Amino acid sequence: MPLIPELPDLDLVLRRSGRARRFSLRVSRADGRVALTIPKGASEREALAFARSQTEWLRKTLGGITPARAVQFGVEIPFEGRSLTLEPAALRSPRVEGARLLVPGDPERLGVRLEAFLKHSARARLHAASLHYATELGRSFSRITLRDTRSRWGSCSASGALSYSWRLIMAPPEVLDYVAAHEVAHLAEMNHSAAFWRVVEQLRPSFRPERDWLKREGSALHAIRFRD
Repeated sequence: MPLIPELPDLDLVLRRSGRARRFSLRVSRADGRVALTIPKGASEREALAFARSQTEWLRKTLGGITPARAVQFGVEIPFEGRSLTLEPAALRSPRVEGARLLVPGDPERLGVRLEAFLKHSARARLHAASLHYATELGRSFSRITLRDTRSRWGSCSASGALSYSWRLIMAPPEVLDYVAAHEVAHLAEMNHSAAFWRVVEQLRPSFRPERDWLKREGSALHAIRFRD
């Protein structure tokens, strides 16, 4: 019998925590998994009763998540905001030609080669954008790291190290530029105060619709699977 009868296909993971003070549910926008946190001393029966009381919220939240899809030849993927069709080609490395993204033709290595191409492209674009905004701000960063993060698109450490999701290369260029401006702004303001957002606006006056695009469309970028 499903843990929540009204949601028979729900992937519910129970996690007991000594630090938690109450039951909580967290939905992963990457794969639709739901984590139910249980405080120390509480029973699983109580926890499941709490989860069942949140059925409508879960249904609504899960309904807004884009289903995962694996890359394969013949499908389209976004690159710099454009939809490109993946096609096999006798090449040494992937290349964009018009509305096509040509990739060396071994289907078994398609995901690996495509991911490497996207990371390489993302590094070049993010480095250029970060350098541009850092120069405008009169600050410097120590290094740039690319990751496949799910919870954030970028971060800035106290030492000036910038980290970004390489999936930003699939978003429109102006969205990638907003994230770069956002993280570079942290070189001046290591917070999300009103002063921080004034720096972001100084660097990127058009940031609001670009930020909204990420909130609205970002889960679709995370839904693309390059590896099993």
